Amino acid sequence: MLNFPVRDIGTAVDGLGERGVQFERYPQMVGKMDEKGIFRGGGPLIAWFKDPAGNVLSVLQDS
Repeated sequence: MLNFPVRDIGTAVDGLGERGVQFERYPQMVGKMDEKGIFRGGGPLIAWFKDPAGNVLSVLQDS
């Protein structure tokens, strides 16, 4: 997995979403992910997505 560090994960997710990126949602994380698909269950804020080849990538905001 490749993580892209960002300063503001909300802005990064919004910008990628506007370009058609769809963020992954994992059933085992229900209640820990917000409406944008950002994991907020402890540790760094992170949102996962797939590239066109199906590889899982993420944007990550470390507090």
